[in-house]
Amino acid sequence: MKRKLTAISLMLMLVAGSTLSAQEPTASLSLTVDQALEYALTNNRSVASARYDLMASDKAFIEALSSGLPSVSGSAGLNDNLKLMTTLLPGEMFGQPGVKIPVTFGSKYNTSYGVSAATALFNAPWIIGVKTAKLATELSAKSLAQTEIDTRENVVNIYYLILISQNTLDVIDANLVNLNELLASTQAMFSVGMAEATDVDQMKSNVSTLKNTKSSMERSLEVNYNMMRFLLGVGRETEIVLTQSLDDIIDQVDIESLLAQDFTMEDNVSYQLVEGQVRMSELSLSGAKAAVLPTLAGSVYYNQTGMGDKLNDLRWFPNSVLGFQLSVPIFASGQRYAKISKAKINLEKANNTKDMVTDQLLMQEKQLRYNLQSAWEQYKLQKDNVELASRVFQSFKNKYSQGVASSLDLTQANNNFLTAENNYLSALMNLLSTKVSFDKLMNRL
Repeated sequence: MKRKLTAISLMLMLVAGSTLSAQEPTASLSLTVDQALEYALTNNRSVASARYDLMASDKAFIEALSSGLPSVSGSAGLNDNLKLMTTLLPGEMFGQPGVKIPVTFGSKYNTSYGVSAATALFNAPWIIGVKTAKLATELSAKSLAQTEIDTRENVVNIYYLILISQNTLDVIDANLVNLNELLASTQAMFSVGMAEATDVDQMKSNVSTLKNTKSSMERSLEVNYNMMRFLLGVGRETEIVLTQSLDDIIDQVDIESLLAQDFTMEDNVSYQLVEGQVRMSELSLSGAKAAVLPTLAGSVYYNQTGMGDKLNDLRWFPNSVLGFQLSVPIFASGQRYAKISKAKINLEKANNTKDMVTDQLLMQEKQLRYNLQSAWEQYKLQKDNVELASRVFQSFKNKYSQGVASSLDLTQANNNFLTAENNYLSALMNLLSTKVSFDKLMNRL
């Protein structure tokens, strides 16, 4: 009996353990807009890749700089001549004319150690290369800033879109409550002969249509949440709770203050990037021209050589060298001229791109100012339309319950109210997204 109780107890413990593990709480994030932005800039994978690019550019600059700085190297060697070379010399050298005398040259052991140093005294291509590497690092930093701005824009827009979708669902739920009440009332009126069967069918159709709309909106909302998870760099199982409401966000929108801001071209990151490309093209041209200049390098070498038939009894002889190397380009079959010409063309192209981007940004500024003003006016208009459509719907709802209005009139009033709500939320989203685009242009996102 005790064994059975023990076995049952173990089974219960295992089941309880598996149940607890299955009910472990899912990770959750509660975020305001600012908190979502901060979290994304820390964990977003695109931002992380841009940071890696910047770190690689830093190392590339150090690599380019060190290639022309003094370098020092050491060397050492030991040779054991297992069999020394023998040669025949004329006997006359040793007082034995007419005889070839075998003579062995060298010593059994030869050893040496030394140190050498070299540096570039003048190398124009190296100087230009260092400047280019430094500029590349600056451009990588600008690219990181651009990636962060793009990420901020995406996070803010998806944050607003989720709030809009949730509000749309709230509107649909409230409307479903009204329609279900009207359906019940219509069915009661039909049962006593005060309404027709077509009225009941019309109400059922309205309820069914709105339920389908709700299901579609719920799926869209989940897609938006998944996009937010991707931007934040979290797993799909993470629950995200947005703690700011649309009212809080709208209260912070000051159109007059936004439109009063001056646009400074030099503050825009897109302009800074294209300006950096112009500087890069200028350095490329300078590098092509520098290739025709002479280069001068210097080196020094010191060495100790030891020779003897025993390792512990070697005779040492020093030697050292100080040298300079001058290289003067003379003729390259037109290759350098072609490179210079190509670099000039690329510089002209970069300047043309800069002018084009400048014009685009100025046009974008004017268009966004107009769009922002229009979006604000449209938002206020649609907000008033919602209040008007709501009063009209309530009026027809009362008339319908009194038998004065038809189900068709009530359906039309309900559809107008839903349309007004959708137009209001669309205008709100347009206002917020336009503000985000304007803030991005002004580099205030």
